[in-house]
Amino acid sequence: MNCIIIDDEEMARAIIAQFITISKDITIVNQFSNAMQAIKYLNQNEVDLIFLDIHMPDFTGFDFIQTIKNPPKVILVTSDKNFAIEAFEYECIVDYLVKPITQDRFQKAIQKAKAYKINSNLKEKELATVAIPEDNINEFYINIDRRLIKIEMASVNIVEAKGDYIHIKTEGKNYIVHSTLKKIEDKLPKDLFLKVHRSFIINTKKIIDIEDNSVLIAKDVIPVSRANRPELMKRLNLL
Repeated sequence: MNCIIIDDEEMARAIIAQFITISKDITIVNQFSNAMQAIKYLNQNEVDLIFLDIHMPDFTGFDFIQTIKNPPKVILVTSDKNFAIEAFEYECIVDYLVKPITQDRFQKAIQKAKAYKINSNLKEKELATVAIPEDNINEFYINIDRRLIKIEMASVNIVEAKGDYIHIKTEGKNYIVHSTLKKIEDKLPKDLFLKVHRSFIINTKKIIDIEDNSVLIAKDVIPVSRANRPELMKRLNLL
């Protein structure tokens, strides 16, 4: 992957560049201290990934993204945690790194960007759920009627695919959002959730009963495919 760095602080650019040199399959093609220089460059060149600061003179990182037509994938790098939810309303943003950054956290962001690149040829519907920084895995947000609604991970019982939508069933309320099961699966913690059928993801802690090829969660009977049954059985604390 080719990438550029946009940050008005020279030290910040140097740190990101150092992290990149340690990573595989990613190359810095240019660095910029202001957004206008980067816009001129992108008008004539294509890149796979941008490391972008939010707070810069003249242009904010969000202003920059809105100015670019068909922006590449973006990893935000900032010392401000307050824009995380706003940031992930942008489909191009794949991660949100808060300074100071560790090498391990940086590498996780790179892996996310690589995954998006690998799947870039797949045509998927716009994601309605809002991505969150990996530092917070206890909750996520969904966008309904231009409102961001917080959902606690532990409260989710079932996620069901219904055409171009997913149905999220929680302990207290159900939600329907425009997204794909694959997208929501990537956001849910693997130790708590499991895809048991092509149309269903379940919270394994909410299982009440298992019979044949189905599980009972709350009042819902969920089918379990033959291919996914072995993994489900591994998750259970059998006596």
